[in-house]
Amino acid sequence: MVWWLLVGLQGGALLLLFMRLSRGRTRRPPLAPQNEGPSTTVSVVIPTLNEAERLGPCLEGLHQQGPLLTEIIVVDSRSQDGTVALVEAMARRDPRFRAVTDDPLPPGWVGRPWALQYGLDRAQGVWVLGIDADTVPQPGLVAAMVQQAVDLKYDALSLAPRFIVKTAGENWLHPALLLTLVYRFGPTGAVQDPPPERVMANGQCFLARRAMLVGAG
Repeated sequence: MVWWLLVGLQGGALLLLFMRLSRGRTRRPPLAPQNEGPSTTVSVVIPTLNEAERLGPCLEGLHQQGPLLTEIIVVDSRSQDGTVALVEAMARRDPRFRAVTDDPLPPGWVGRPWALQYGLDRAQGVWVLGIDADTVPQPGLVAAMVQQAVDLKYDALSLAPRFIVKTAGENWLHPALLLTLVYRFGPTGAVQDPPPERVMANGQCFLARRAMLVGAG
């Protein structure tokens, strides 16, 4: 009896998963690189803490973005490994880069959200793009994201990145983790927008209008 109950529950869960996956047929295609975008400005904010071994490709990728990207603010939380020196070296090549050190954590805050808030308070762009230090932006990313947000009339837009996996364990782990998200929320990027309570956003690459973020507190 217990065996058949477990089979029934597993079958129901599998059916639900296939129903969620079926909506993937209407997914938008991957975002294509774009050299030019709308007439606007974008600030990038990168929170860092001892990221010297991983930050280089991120900085190089942002360096290759077009004039739409007007500033890259690296908010460092007192790294001890040369992270700031890496940013300062890039700033000598590209004046859009600058490193700032965030203030000590206020009560009720944790590190990464506080670093992002600290960068937002100093950003000047119409749009703000938050990117993780281990993300590798491809040329044309920023213009393509802003153009997509404008075309869809969105005030915020996030992307699901391609993961760089290096071991057999990672090749098993990442798909398993991502599958749980599909099970809970359905496929990302479906043409038909989900209801607000079913929206899923990704903080690794998150674009939003600065005025909206400030207005939301």
